[in-house]
Amino acid sequence: MKLIIVSGLSGSGKSIALETLEDCGYYCIDNLPIALLNGFISEAMITNRVTFQKTAIGIDARNPGESLEHFPSTRAMMQDHGIDCSVIFLQAAPSTLLKRFSETRRKHPLTDAAHSLPEAIEWERGVLEPISREADLVIDTTYTHVHQLRELIFERVGMRNEHLMSLCFQSFGFKNGLPLDTDFLFDARCLPNPHWEPNLRSKTGKDREVNDFLSAIPEVMNFLGDINAFMERWLPRFEAERRSYLNISVGCTGGQHRSVFLIEALARHFQSSSYDILVRHRDLS
Repeated sequence: MKLIIVSGLSGSGKSIALETLEDCGYYCIDNLPIALLNGFISEAMITNRVTFQKTAIGIDARNPGESLEHFPSTRAMMQDHGIDCSVIFLQAAPSTLLKRFSETRRKHPLTDAAHSLPEAIEWERGVLEPISREADLVIDTTYTHVHQLRELIFERVGMRNEHLMSLCFQSFGFKNGLPLDTDFLFDARCLPNPHWEPNLRSKTGKDREVNDFLSAIPEVMNFLGDINAFMERWLPRFEAERRSYLNISVGCTGGQHRSVFLIEALARHFQSSSYDILVRHRDLS
């Protein structure tokens, strides 16, 4: 049986993630108190394996803090029952969360007379730390709109082969901020920039002209070869530790040329390997 715990900061997209998992055939339950989780597993999932073969449960900061502290032991209990449990944690930058709550005029679940919205957001991050530490997949939705998040959940979870580790290769631009959901980050700003070539400025790392320009530069190909060698050496170790997801990010200044070229090349290199491959260009128009 497969169980996915969906958690994260309020306003980061937990409801969208659960709705997408429901579309993927998961039996979804939102905001189940952790105190009821053991009972649900033993009384529902174990006794009715057909109905709950694929289940997703949303857990948020409205749970008492002491119950969240026991989440790691609860997860270990699931594994003892033969349940394949993974944790998805969604987050976003505080400024983005503030903007979303302002636009929707929704009340943050932890705001009260003693806590303003910024304080509640920071408080929630601390309350959910026991779950975020357990996360197999962290998704940063700071630069992600609803449709992109649906597609990301569908590709990372709904379509993935459960027996293979999923690799997400992501390009980004440093000028737009660091991705918060990455395991390995490589900085390509030291490489020659096609932006300064007038005939290449309007193109991207997906275009043949940019591909030809960068492929002809030895230091670019050495950079790519070093990343390939590093990942080939260490991916089997992560796989041996039963990691389900791994995010590899490459950044350049604007996220249009060098990082896109390198991510496309990395994805092609590992396409024939025994991993589920996903490519995401965060800042590519």
